[in-house]
Amino acid sequence: MSFLPVDEQLAYLKKGFAEIIREEDLKDRLTAAAKAGQPIRVKAGFDPTAPDLHLGHTVLLRKMKHFQDLGHTVIFLIGDATGLIGDPTGRNTLRPPMTRDDINANAETYKAQVFKILDPAKTEVRFNYDWLGAMRYEDIIRLTSKYTVARILERDDFSKRYAAGTPISVHELLYPLAQGYDSVALECDVELGGTDQKFNLLVGRELQRDYGQPPQIVATVPLLEGLDGVEKMSKSKGNYVGINEEPAVMVKKLMTISDDLMWRYFELLTDLTIPQINELKNSGQNPRDIKLDLARRIVADFHPAAEAQAARDQWLHDVSQGQAPEDLPLTVAADPRLKQCLLQTGLAPSGSEADRLIKAGAVSVDQAVVKSPSQKLEPGEHILRAGKKWARVSV
Repeated sequence: MSFLPVDEQLAYLKKGFAEIIREEDLKDRLTAAAKAGQPIRVKAGFDPTAPDLHLGHTVLLRKMKHFQDLGHTVIFLIGDATGLIGDPTGRNTLRPPMTRDDINANAETYKAQVFKILDPAKTEVRFNYDWLGAMRYEDIIRLTSKYTVARILERDDFSKRYAAGTPISVHELLYPLAQGYDSVALECDVELGGTDQKFNLLVGRELQRDYGQPPQIVATVPLLEGLDGVEKMSKSKGNYVGINEEPAVMVKKLMTISDDLMWRYFELLTDLTIPQINELKNSGQNPRDIKLDLARRIVADFHPAAEAQAARDQWLHDVSQGQAPEDLPLTVAADPRLKQCLLQTGLAPSGSEADRLIKAGAVSVDQAVVKSPSQKLEPGEHILRAGKKWARVSV
């Protein structure tokens, strides 16, 4: 099996990574693989904690695809065992473990969704219950003996909870060890994860050393900002784009992002190289047209290209007609005040910007301009407009 020159592989792979530990090790591993004619093994784990994936999840999937593009073996690991523990990453409270039925159902939907990006013929799908579920009590004791409580508590979310007196259950302390042991069981060369997973990924490196394996390279991807450009993309925050949403809905959502955030999305959500992205930046094109092309590209990853193009054309038609687009997603307002509605629907990225838009007469409710930020919407559904952006809210 032949591979591209190592320097070319590295240049392609480095785009979109936040950190590689260590880059020189990755270069050595790629060089050895090329000489042996054998692919390296790359894995990323996903706990099936929710049935649907959004664009934030696909940042990691896209990096997996890039390894596939270069001929390497990608392992999509479904954490059906670690999901029973509940990942404490980023949590300041105990995360309730999931039921086996929930995990099995979500795992099936994951498999259907990830192959919109990954090549199924080049992907190993594994479940970590296969080895974690087979461990005997003495195996678990042996595993826990390889790490100290003090080191586990160095993890940021644990240290904050401990300092605050917030309870930490013993089973949560097992999570980094379980995830690290996955790398041992799969004999991974590279493990991918979000920047918030760095501690767990490094545990995998150390456990591999303890088990006599070469330590894996850790490569982290940044957490994708949501449509508001501030918070991490999350369904609970309402700033997400689901990969199973209709093409028209996806385009409408993507067209609300800022011009600055657009370039971040180009880097993390497309296969364009950095030189190609820079060429677009310097092309002198209207940012709106570039953003429309971005939306079309992203939607075409998850829907037929013709549907992505039709959704792009429909958005352009709706805007040119100065009319509210059809099928606007409905947002249930948590606060009936206009300013808060603008923030919740993403029509304004901040309170100060909401005030500015309202005072400038750029905000309308049901086609009537409103200039009072404190005005409350009447009960019922309303169409809001801020500049060229639209939203439908229910009070």
